[in-house]
Formats: sequence, C-alpha cells, structure tokens
Amino acid sequence: MPGENLSRDEARERAALLSVEGYEVSLDLRSAVGGTDAGPRTFRSVTTIRFRSAEPGATTFADLIAPSVTAVSLNGRDLDPGAVFDGSRILLEDLAEDNELVVDAQCAYSRTGEGMHRFVDPEDGEVYLYTQYEPADSRRVFANFEQPDLKAPFRFEVRAPEGWVVWSNGVGELADGVWKFAETKPISTYITAFVAGPYHYVTDSYERVLDDGTRLEIPLGAMCRKGLARHFDSDDVFLVTKQGLDFFHDNFDYPYPFGKYDQAFVPEYNLGAMENPGLVTFREEFIFRGRVTRASYERRANVILHEMAHMWFGDLVTMVWWDDLWLKESFADFMGTFSMVEATRFTNGWITFANNRKSWAYRADQLPSTHPITADIRDLEDAKLNFDGITYAKGASVLKQLVAYVGRDAFLEGARRYFKRHAYGNTQLGDLLSVLEETSGRDMATWSRSWLQTAGVNSLTPQVILSAEGRVTELAILQEAAESHPELRPHRVAVGLYRRSPEGAVERYARAEVDVEGPRTVVGELVGTEAPDLVLVNDDDLTYCKIRFDEGSLAALRDGLGDITDPLARALCWSALWNLTRDALMPARDFIDLVLRFAGRETDIGVLQMLHAWANSALTHYAAPGWREEGGRLLAEGALRELRLTEPGSQHQLTWARFFAAVASGEADLQLLQGLLEGTAKIDGLEVDQELRWAFLEPLAAHGVADEGVIAAELARDDTASGKRHQVRCLAARPSAAVKAQAWASVVESDSLSNALVEATIAGFAQSSHRELTAPYASKYFEVIERVWGERSIQIGMDVVRGLFPSLQDPRGTLEAADAWLAAHGAAAPALRRLVLEARDDLARALRGQACDDAGAFGE
Repeated sequence: MPGENLSRDEARERAALLSVEGYEVSLDLRSAVGGTDAGPRTFRSVTTIRFRSAEPGATTFADLIAPSVTAVSLNGRDLDPGAVFDGSRILLEDLAEDNELVVDAQCAYSRTGEGMHRFVDPEDGEVYLYTQYEPADSRRVFANFEQPDLKAPFRFEVRAPEGWVVWSNGVGELADGVWKFAETKPISTYITAFVAGPYHYVTDSYERVLDDGTRLEIPLGAMCRKGLARHFDSDDVFLVTKQGLDFFHDNFDYPYPFGKYDQAFVPEYNLGAMENPGLVTFREEFIFRGRVTRASYERRANVILHEMAHMWFGDLVTMVWWDDLWLKESFADFMGTFSMVEATRFTNGWITFANNRKSWAYRADQLPSTHPITADIRDLEDAKLNFDGITYAKGASVLKQLVAYVGRDAFLEGARRYFKRHAYGNTQLGDLLSVLEETSGRDMATWSRSWLQTAGVNSLTPQVILSAEGRVTELAILQEAAESHPELRPHRVAVGLYRRSPEGAVERYARAEVDVEGPRTVVGELVGTEAPDLVLVNDDDLTYCKIRFDEGSLAALRDGLGDITDPLARALCWSALWNLTRDALMPARDFIDLVLRFAGRETDIGVLQMLHAWANSALTHYAAPGWREEGGRLLAEGALRELRLTEPGSQHQLTWARFFAAVASGEADLQLLQGLLEGTAKIDGLEVDQELRWAFLEPLAAHGVADEGVIAAELARDDTASGKRHQVRCLAARPSAAVKAQAWASVVESDSLSNALVEATIAGFAQSSHRELTAPYASKYFEVIERVWGERSIQIGMDVVRGLFPSLQDPRGTLEAADAWLAAHGAAAPALRRLVLEARDDLARALRGQACDDAGAFGE
C-alpha cells in the first residue's frame, strides 16, 4: 500500500502544475463472463487524458493500479511501460504546455468492493459488475490524476457481454456493440461510475416547472440483481426520490445538474451508498427480503436523501482535499435527516438522529484518534479512516447547532450562494464560512474555531437549588471537557423541566433557551418555577454534547423513564444513560435493568432497536464477568416476556424476536428457537420468514445445537447470495476449535474470499460466547496484522484489524499486548496504528465499565 498512498503534499504540487481538460475512457468488459478465475481476471482499459502544464519541461505522474500496462504514449512519444509504470504510478517527464497521455492497460476485476467489483450470483450464475472508488480507487479501472481538485469532463465507452446493459454517470446508447455515454460535467475522478450486467431495471420520471418557467424533467431509474427483483419495492424508492428532489429544488434554488438519476442496489457493497452523480450506488441489503420494521424503511429513505444532498454538497461543489471531507459528508448527513423530516412520511427522523446517529459521534469523539471536524488528512490512508463518526454524525450535529445559531433562512441562503459561486469547482472551509457570514451577520470565524477546529465532546450538567417552598431559586448549567480536549464551546440549548402529572405521565411544564458560555451558565428564565422531577439539558437536541443529570433527575429516571410522554425527550434520556454506562459512571447491570423495565413501553421502533443493541453491548463488554451469565439469563427472560406480550404481528414483536435470538443461550431458549424453525413451536402473530430463520439459526449454531448438516439444509432453502453470506457466518459460529482454525485461515492466510464473505466469516468467528475457543488467536493477531495490512487491500485490512481484535479473550492480557505492539511498531502505517489504538481504547473503556459494574454502585 505505501506506493499507492498519495500524500496531500504530492496532490498540492500536482494541482499547482496541472489542469485537466478532459478524459476519454474505453473499457472492454467482455472478459467478465466465461473462462476461469485462475490468476487475476482482467479487462482492457484505454484512457486518453488531455491536460495542460503550467511548467513546460516539468515532471509529474498519473495514477493507475493494474496488473500490467500494454502501452503508454505521451504527446505522441511511445514510452516503455516497464520503465515508467511501477504498479501504481506512471512517470511523466518533459511535459509540454498542452499534453495528451494515452494509456492501454489490463486492469483487474475486484473481489473486495474496491474498483471494478465482479460478483457471480450463486442463484443463477449471472455476473454483475459495479464500481466503487472513494477515496481513490478509480485508478484501479482507468489511468487518471486521482485527487478531488483535478476535475474534468469525462467521455466513457464500454464493450460488454451480449445481452448486458451498461450504465454510467451520463445517458448511454448502444451502437455497433459499444455503449457510448454522454460527456459529463466537470467532476472528480472518485465519483465517476459504472454498473454493468443483466440487472433488473425499472424507470420513472420527475418533472418540475422551475421559477423561470422552464420545465425540468429528470429520468429516474432503479436497478437490482434479477434474483432480488421479486423483493424490490421500487415504487417506494421513487416516492422518496421525488420527495427529496422537491425539497432540494424548493430550498437550494439550483436545479439538479446531472441529467438522469439512476439508483443501483448492488451486491457485496462495502458502504451504505455512494453519491456518483447520475448513478448512485447502494448496498443491496436496502432491498428487504423479509419483513422489516419502519426503522429499516426510514434508514433507507435517509440514505437516499443523504446521497441526493451530495449532488450539490460534494458533486457540484467539491472539497479541494480530504481535510475538508466534512464539506460534503457532514452536510449530506444533516440534510438527509432535515429533508426526510420535512418532505417524507418519516417525520420523527430527528429522534433517530439523536438516539442513533449521535451515539456514533460520541463514541468516535472520545477515542484517542478523535480529530476536529476539519481534519488533518496527510494521505489517502488517513482519508479512508476519516469516513467516521466525527466527519458524518458529529459534523451533522454541529450543523444542526449552526442552524440554531444563524437561523434556518440564513443557513439555506448561504447554501444557495455557495452553489452558485462555486459550481463545478473546489472549496475549502473559508469559502463556506464567508457566505454564511454574509447571510447571517454572525462571526463565523469564532464559531468555526470552537466547533470545527477543535476535538472532543463537552458534558452539560444541571445544577438546581430549591427553596423550602419547593420553587427553583437557581438553575445553572455546568460545562465540562476532557483534559485531553479542554475546549469549552458556546452552546445554544433548551432546558426542559419535567414532572409527573396526576395521571402518572412525566411531561414538560417549563422550557427555556439559553446560550451556554464557559464552565457555568445561569438559566434565569426558569427561576421561580415549581420544583422539577427531571431537568433535561439539551431538550429538543439543539446542540452536540453529552447530557448529564443531577441526582434528583437520575432518581426520577430510575423510577419512571417509561412514563416520559415525549419520544424525543425519552430518546435523549436513553442516550444519556448509555453514555453514563460507557463512561463507567453507571453500572452495566443498572442500564440493563432499565432496559428490562422500560424498553417494552418504547413506542419508537428505532429507539427500541438501539436499546437492544446497547443492552447486548453492555452485557458483552461492560458487565462484570462474574455477573455476565446472570445478566444474559435476565435479558433472555425479559426478551421472551416482551415477545409474548407484544401485539401479535407488530413490528415491535419482530424486533423483540430478533433480540431474543441475539441473547438466547439457555437450553429452554434454544429449544424454543429450534421449535420455531421446525414449526413445532409457535408464537401468535410471529411469521418466521427466511431472514428470521437465519437469525434464529445463528445462535443455534453458536451453541452447538445446529450442525453443518442443518446449516446446509437451510442454504438449500435459500440458495441465494444472501443465503450464502448467512451460511458462511453460521458455519464460522460453530463452537469448535477446528472451525475457528479454518475461519481464521480463510480470512488471515488466504485472499480467496470476497469482501462480503470475509465480513461474514469474521462475524461468525468472533462470538461473545466463544471466549475460550478464540483465546489462542489473541497472540496470533498481533503477529499477523502488519503483514495483512501490507498485503491486502485497505478495505480487507480494516475488516481484519477491527473485526479480529481480541477484546473478549483475557482483556487485561490483550491490553498489555496492544501496548507492547504499539511500542514496538512505531514505524507501522499510521492508519494501522490508529485502528489498533482505537480498539485498545475501547477495551480499556470496557475494563473500566466492568470495574464500575463489579463495584455495583453509581459513581464508583
């Protein structure tokens, strides 16, 4: 990887030297079908790049990762490929003012989801292709200058197997066996795209009369594998798409600039989705093979709108370098929820954002690798790892705070000016701040220093003083920061006072907004109100902070969390209690007790699913080892109780069924799961479809109840790509030393598995109930990770280093081993060290949580 790792300094130097006038790229993908997979399967890629040099006679390089290069020509001079191509770069010497580079190469199909990914559907043998490039994998498909600020128009043509259809960013036509695509607008290399194969494709259209009276028509398309066509609810995809286009046209005053709008749901995808203009790609798991909850549809809608926001934030206007990744990802993350709440049926999206999305940010912001939203990205490996909770969720949270700070109208007017001023160009932090300063009149430089250019999360705690008569005589907010990141930020917050009504409901009866500055801020507006049972700082979730509670509020939550009537307030309280657990300020068993007592009353399905995930994590990582077995029994009993009590056929019943399967371990629980699979047991209203069958089978495999034959029989029922992933995970989940050895070897010692099957194997291997079985691999992990990082693609390297970190086996020994590895490998790749450091920090946090739980008392 080092030879492939473009640095920021190299990119700056090349951008100062070159301007790119256009690309012509010709691909021959007919090799995708037939033949064998002995050795790398390749395709022909011929690229012509026309570019200018500011310094005639200068030297630079083009990017290309390919098994071989057949020919290179620069300005009509044939160059020796063996002399100028080193496997990742093509040396270009003695440039003219106007240049033409032609590269004829054999590029490799990918099985890792990077570059041109090739997938063979086990159901029918059909081959499907798609590309995924971010941050820098278009160089695996064609020669280019792979950095976001060297934008150019692209002309693509593709030869494909007979009967296939090929899609790209522009409209394509088939003529004489060649797919030719309309020239794109100037865009960055990483958002060019291809999808090719016998995809199931449906169409629709979007029409709108613009303010100037002209009619805008956008052809819409949506596609998936033929095997998923019967599950594809394209009507709902198109509905959300049209609602999003309406919202962005209403608010951005800049018509969608890229012609058509195709959306491809593709197999073995590493990301949630990617914003390629005119051809957005999604992971095909967004096509639901079985019954799912409203939360799954909400998540899909949010991702559709997130990617659509990128058409403006990211594609039309692009950051200069990955330091300002937030200029696209933070905005798309915020606008995804903003537009979803205002334009679709998912009007409770801010609850999901507060409870789910921000929890990702809080975790990331407390890691030793935390960074400012405007990050210091030295190279492409840094960039790959910075698609994280800071850049996405914290950035989006800060933008929500920004809207409260400058006002909605000023924020949207700033966006409109930003698009018009920088269309098809590249920007940095100051470009956005300047337009927001124009529209709001606010000092954006000070705001930026506090929110965008510092790391860490503040904690806000209420301090309440009551009179003898039970009135508030003083209410203050105390702000704290970690020693490592001591910045105390300005916060615009709402403070809500809640009390129990005569009917038993906990409701808000007073609210005030205040600007929090420094370590202590008095909320004068609430003085004189009646004494609250609960004080909720950051009510309505206006800012980004960790909420803390005074003793009275915490006691009120212990007694009546489920009685809070407002779902957002309830979600904020759950999130705050989870942060207390992670910070070793609340015993894990106390959090689990709250879930067992109150989760059954949770109305928001997305919040309920988060509570299940948190409760399972609390048991696995933060509960004292001596209590873990009892805690598991309590969770399984509670899950089964709620499963039986919940309304038959409801989405809540489905959610409790999945949680019961996730925590089941006792003999009776496993017998029930087996009976549900075999049809000898029944729970009223619970339909056990194929996806739920796999969810029930995995714990049976992990506890030795279902053997290889049972798993094979299930695959025969579901002999599909999805079924294959489930089968691989279940096989690796079996409680056998030989099974673990085979799983380890297939991931660590071999590169024969695709990215999706690597992920499935790791998930099966790393069962929390198999701590003793996987213990022998703790030391092996630290012996192999540097080799794996050097030999495999960065995506597979990340999967292995994160997924196989031995956090469950002898945690104190692992902590010492991680420290020893970090001390001895100071020269290892910074991105690899970051991954190990993050996993080590998570483990240290878990040990602190276990100590707190063992003490069993709040605050110890």
